[in-house]
Amino acid sequence: MPWPKGDYPPSYKNQPKYLREKAVEIANEVLKTTGDEGEAIATGLKQARVHFEHHPEEIPPGERKVKTNVNKIK
Repeated sequence: MPWPKGDYPPSYKNQPKYLREKAVEIANEVLKTTGDEGEAIATGLKQARVHFEHHPEEIPPGERKVKTNVNKIK
């Protein structure tokens, strides 16, 4: 069963909204091709993470994690 906008698999519950939305978008496409809900859920989340690793500029500003170099702090 595809997930309509605003609905998502329970395993996505604790994911940030931007990641969850992209994962659902991908999962719905995988579900159309494979018909396997479990595969769609896993692939959707994995590929959404990869997407945002390659496109961090698409992460909403309030959701971005600030990287610091602990070695530089004295």
